[in-house]
Amino acid sequence: MTSRTPSLTRPATRRLLSVCGALLAALLCALSFGASPAAAHAALTATDPADGAVVKTAPEQVRLTFSEGVLLSRDSVRILDPKSNRVDTGNPAHVGGKSSTAAVALRPGLPNGTYTVAWKVVSEDSHPVAGAFTFSIGAPSKTKAKVPSDAGADGTVETLYDIVRYVAYGGFAALVGGCVFAGLCRSSRAVQKLAVGGWVALFSATLLLLLLRGPYTNGEGIGGVFDLGGLGDVLSTKPGAALLSRLLLLGAAALFLAVLFGSYTRRAADEDQGRRQDLAFGLAFGGTVLSVGIAATWAMAEHASVGIQSKVAMPVDVIHLLAVGVWLGGLGALVATLRTGEPIGRSAVRCFSRLAFGSVVVLVLTGVYQSWRQVGSWDALTGTEYGRWLLVKVGLVAVLIAIASVSRRWTGRLVDEPDDKADEKTEKKAGKKAAKDEERTEDRDKKAEGTAADPVRTAQLARQKAAVDKATTLRARYGDLARGSLYRSVLAETVVAVVLLAVATQLSTTQPGRAASAVTSAKDGGTAADTSPAVDPISVEIPYNTGPKSGRGKAIFMLDPALPGDNLIHVFTFDLADRPVDAAEAKVTLTLPKKNIGPLSVPLEHVATGHWSAKSFQLPMGGTWRLSLTVRTSDIDQVTETRTLKIGQ
Repeated sequence: MTSRTPSLTRPATRRLLSVCGALLAALLCALSFGASPAAAHAALTATDPADGAVVKTAPEQVRLTFSEGVLLSRDSVRILDPKSNRVDTGNPAHVGGKSSTAAVALRPGLPNGTYTVAWKVVSEDSHPVAGAFTFSIGAPSKTKAKVPSDAGADGTVETLYDIVRYVAYGGFAALVGGCVFAGLCRSSRAVQKLAVGGWVALFSATLLLLLLRGPYTNGEGIGGVFDLGGLGDVLSTKPGAALLSRLLLLGAAALFLAVLFGSYTRRAADEDQGRRQDLAFGLAFGGTVLSVGIAATWAMAEHASVGIQSKVAMPVDVIHLLAVGVWLGGLGALVATLRTGEPIGRSAVRCFSRLAFGSVVVLVLTGVYQSWRQVGSWDALTGTEYGRWLLVKVGLVAVLIAIASVSRRWTGRLVDEPDDKADEKTEKKAGKKAAKDEERTEDRDKKAEGTAADPVRTAQLARQKAAVDKATTLRARYGDLARGSLYRSVLAETVVAVVLLAVATQLSTTQPGRAASAVTSAKDGGTAADTSPAVDPISVEIPYNTGPKSGRGKAIFMLDPALPGDNLIHVFTFDLADRPVDAAEAKVTLTLPKKNIGPLSVPLEHVATGHWSAKSFQLPMGGTWRLSLTVRTSDIDQVTETRTLKIGQ
C-alpha cells in the first residue's frame, strides 16, 4: 500500500472541509431564507368573546382555547378596561379540566366600551407565547390599554437561551458518545477530554437554562437571572423540575466518569479479568441508567410530552436522543483519536462502525415516527416552517449517511489487513520509539538552552522542536492511505453532524406542523367567531351577612347560557372591598314551583379563592326558577338567600 506525506494530505483535508462547509452553508441559507422567527408551540385558536366582537351585556368570564396544553400563572390572562384598569377577578383557570383552555372571571356590572385581553402563557413543551385581542360591550370605544406584541421573551434572553440549548445538546452527544466509545472501542486521553468536556458543557448549559428560564418565560430582561424568587417559581414547573433532575443526574455522571477513566482504565492490563468484567458490567448498567435518565429530561418537558400518543412518543424520543449521542459523539471520539495520532486498533474502528450502523437504523425508525407525529400531513411538510426544517434535517442525515458509507469502506480496508496482533505490537514499538526520540530531543534542547547564551539560537531550537513534534503527529495521523482517508471522511462526518445538531435545536424551538395546521384551519374555518354566546347569560349579585363582621360580603351567581339543557354555573364570593374571599361552603339549589320540579342541587366544585363552578348542569325546561344560595362562613354561621330567575323566556 502506498503512503502519502503530510504535506500532500493536509491541503486535501482543507479542500474537503471547505467544500463541505460551503455546501452546507448554502443549503441552510437557501432553505431558511424568508423563514419567520421561531414560533411558540401553543397558538391561540379560539376566544369567547371573539376577537373584535361586540356583545350586548358584559360576559361573566373570558375564555381562551389553544392548540395544545398551556401552563397558567397569576397574570396569564389580564382584562383591561378603556382606561387600562384591570377588571378581571381571581386567578386564570383551565375550563373543564382541559389544559388547552384558560378562563378568568370579570367583575360584574362593567360599563360599555372596548376591553383588552392581554394573555401570556407557557406551552406544555416549555415555550412562552403571548398576545392580545379586544372585544366591546354595548359599542366600541377608544381605549388607552396598551396591546403587547406577540413576542413572549426578551430578544437577548431568547438568543442566549437558544444558544445554551444547542450547547446542551452538543454536550449530551459528546458525553454519551465519548463514554460509549471509551467503554466498547478504545479509551484514550483524547476521548477522556471529549467526554469530560461534554459533561462540563452539559452541566454548565443546564445550570444556565435553569437561571434563564424565568426571564425567558416571563418576558423579562437579562437582569431577571438574579431573581431568586423567580427561580423558585421555575422549579415548581415541569421544565424546571426536568432541568433540576438533569443536574442531579449529572452529579452521578461525574462519579461514573471518574470510574470509567480511572479504575476501569487502570485495570485494562490486570491479570484478574474477572474483576474487570464485573466492573465493566456495573459501568454498563449504571451508564445506561444515567444516559436514559438524562435523555428523559428532554422527553418529559418538550415536544414528546405534548400532543398525540405522548406515552409512546416520550420513550421513542429517549431512544432517538441516545442514538444521536452514540453516533455523533462517537464520531467526535474517533476523529479526536485519529487527530492526535494515537495508535488505534482496527478492531476498535470496526466496533464503532457497527455501533454507528445500529444507531443510524434506530435514528431512521424513530425519526419516521416522530416526523409523522409532529407533521401529520404532506401539506404540513412543505407548508410549515417545522416541515421545511425537517426536510433540512433529513437532507443532512442523508449526507451524513453517504459520508459514513465512505468511512465504512476505508474501515474495511483496515480490517482486511492481516495479523492484527502483530500490527498492535508494531504500533506499541513505534510509540515507544517516538517517546524515546522525544526524550532525546528534549535533553538536547535542555543542553543547548543551558550552553547557548544567544536568544536567537534558543528560538531556533524551539521552532525546530515544534516542527519535529508536528511532523511526528502528522506522520502518525497520515501514516498510510487508509488511515489518512478514514480521518478525512470521519472529519467530514463530524462537520455535518455539528450542523445537524444546530438544525435539531432549531426544530425543538419551532411550532410543530400539526399545531400550525390546526391554527390555520381554525382561522380559515372561523372557529373563534363561533364561540360567541347566542344569548345573554344570567348574572345575579346577592349580598349576604352571616352575622359576624367577617361574614359580610356579596356573591355573584352566573348561569351560562341560561337555556334548557347543559349550562355552566359559577359562584363568586367577595368581601366588602370587592376582594375574592373564600367561604367555608357554598351551596346552590334551583326550583321550578309551577311545574313542581326541584329543588335541584347544583354540584359545585371549588376552583380558586372565592370561586366555585359546576361544569355541566342540566336544566330540564325553561320558566321562572327560584335560586337558593347558601353561604356558610364558619361551623355555625350561615345564611340562605333566594332570587328569581327567568330562564329561556
